[in-house]
Amino acid sequence: MMRSFRLIRVAVIGLSLAWTAPTFAQNFEGLDLSGQSKKKKRTTAKKKRPTRKARTQKAKPAPAPVVEEDAADDTEAAAASEAPASTVPVAAPATPAPETPAPAPAPTPAAPPASTGSMGMGLDLTQEAPKPAAPTMSFDAVDVSGKTADRQRLDVAVSLFKNNEYEKASMAAHELLGDPKLAGLHTEARYVLAKSLYRMGMYHSSLGEFSKILSLGPSTKFFKTSLEWLFFISRKTKNETVILDEIARHANQEFPEKYRNEFRYLLARYHFVRGRALDQVGQPEEADKSFAEVKRLALTIPRTDPFFPRAKYLEGLAFFRNGSRQKDAAAKRANGEMLAAVEAMKEVVRLTRPVAGKSPEQAKMDKSLRELAFMQLARTHYGMQQNRFALFYLSKVERGNTQWLESLFESAWANYRVGQYEQALGNLITLSSPFFREEYFPEALILKAVIYYENCRYRESNIILQDFERTYLPVHDQLETLVKQNMDAGEYYKVLADVQKKNKEGLEKNETDFILERILRLALTDQDLRKTNDSILELEGEMDAFGNKADTFKYSELSKSLLDGLKVQRTALISKAGIMAKGKLETELVALKQLLANGLRIKFETTTKEKEFLEEQLKAGGRTAIVKKYKYSVAVPDDHLYWPYEGEYWRDELGTYQYTMTKGCIERDTANRTIQSAEAM
Repeated sequence: MMRSFRLIRVAVIGLSLAWTAPTFAQNFEGLDLSGQSKKKKRTTAKKKRPTRKARTQKAKPAPAPVVEEDAADDTEAAAASEAPASTVPVAAPATPAPETPAPAPAPTPAAPPASTGSMGMGLDLTQEAPKPAAPTMSFDAVDVSGKTADRQRLDVAVSLFKNNEYEKASMAAHELLGDPKLAGLHTEARYVLAKSLYRMGMYHSSLGEFSKILSLGPSTKFFKTSLEWLFFISRKTKNETVILDEIARHANQEFPEKYRNEFRYLLARYHFVRGRALDQVGQPEEADKSFAEVKRLALTIPRTDPFFPRAKYLEGLAFFRNGSRQKDAAAKRANGEMLAAVEAMKEVVRLTRPVAGKSPEQAKMDKSLRELAFMQLARTHYGMQQNRFALFYLSKVERGNTQWLESLFESAWANYRVGQYEQALGNLITLSSPFFREEYFPEALILKAVIYYENCRYRESNIILQDFERTYLPVHDQLETLVKQNMDAGEYYKVLADVQKKNKEGLEKNETDFILERILRLALTDQDLRKTNDSILELEGEMDAFGNKADTFKYSELSKSLLDGLKVQRTALISKAGIMAKGKLETELVALKQLLANGLRIKFETTTKEKEFLEEQLKAGGRTAIVKKYKYSVAVPDDHLYWPYEGEYWRDELGTYQYTMTKGCIERDTANRTIQSAEAM
């Protein structure tokens, strides 16, 4: 009995072992592997959540201009360079397949007893379904995105850019551009190169690279973001007009909303500059079209936009240009375009009032624009012979500002018109001070001679005219020589550039150089020429900056290529500046001829009047006194101090002089009434 019981227990244990042995093998295959896969997949999903959150935060726009540049990177560079780079880390699979894990295989039923002959057979290695699970987890994590070695080279350049290693990033991108086999990556490589150059402060070189991307057309991957970078460059360069041609070339494209009004303003400025150039070469019909486009574009900018005041100013200038064709002052006062010009400038003044909350850069820009609006209002009223209004607006220009000397000169003419000779001569004293000896105001001496002539001070008038001829006749002769040489446009600018170079280096100058220096200052009174000249000097400074870079960059093929591109840009700017310089010099030669002719006419009239005066004195036995003493007072307001002028100049006194006419032949009240009645006509 006992023996039978033992045999039965051994048989049960044997059957149990035979039954359970394949079950462990199946658990190993189905549970272990699938369990690891599930665990890894959950971890991957948790790691992806903060990645999406970080990208969401990165895409938020920020108000600072520098952050806007980064935002331009993210719009297209993120899709092109950051997405492929995300497959490199081993911990995060790139393909979306692991996000949906395969279900674990169900436990297989117990094998028949015949299979128990071998434990190895119990592993069931013949099944194919579980095999893909483990390999998928391992190989996807390395890189199965199909990335080529060429793409990885571009990723290196992108990584260098993100690490602020801009010189290395630019050289890596340029190396890709030099390989014709990588034509498919050239656009993106050039985009990285252009951004790197911008970060290095090489704005003209960056502009050249972005222009190459834009020339490929709007279907190019980085076309829209390259357009945005044009605006960043315009804010960094001294002269925004360097990008006007590029902006106008793509005028029909749809710009991003946040840059649309800035684009409209820049395009309006392009048409304004073009219209003035067409006027100068005698094509008024084509110029009319450009100025009409200026007015149309100004209307498309909302009043609340920061670029609206600048566009409004251009609109006012366009109205003034059309209205000033009227020759008669009365016709100008009744002309709708002149009235529209006045209202446009008043609107600019209202919009540029200093208020709290503006950035220092915006406040400075508004102050400069407000000053220009005051000057234009004064000129408009002066052209309509509303001299008191002109004096009011000229007095609004702050002392020491950019337009201050010009406002003193123009107010001298307005004061002369209303018979306020003391104030007119006082302004001319300021302009003739040693502080402003190099400024160009030849007409100031003519005005001074006219005032003395009208007060019968003939001898003083002749002395002033002699001084005028001695100073400006050599300038006239040199100008005439330059214009008659009929040189290439670039040669005219080279003459002015040589003078600038001598001034910068402190070289010794002869008499001709001093005359040419006056001509230089004369030429640079043209705002467009001065801005183009600033661009040339800025571009030359960028070329010189290559010498301060590291040797690996300085002697690289990229540097050679960039310098060649900058030379091409410089040649184009010099040609443009030369055309402007030649036109300005020809215009000023005509004006100076007219002034010299007026001086001779006044000199002739003065000599004739002086002769008549002497003859009358001889007839009367020397008892006739044509020149009489004027009544005058030295009383000044309580907040002023009367200080006799004895030929000395002090900076704090400039602009406050009043020259008292102590004698003359004019009944002052009569003269004032005559001027005022003429204004009312």
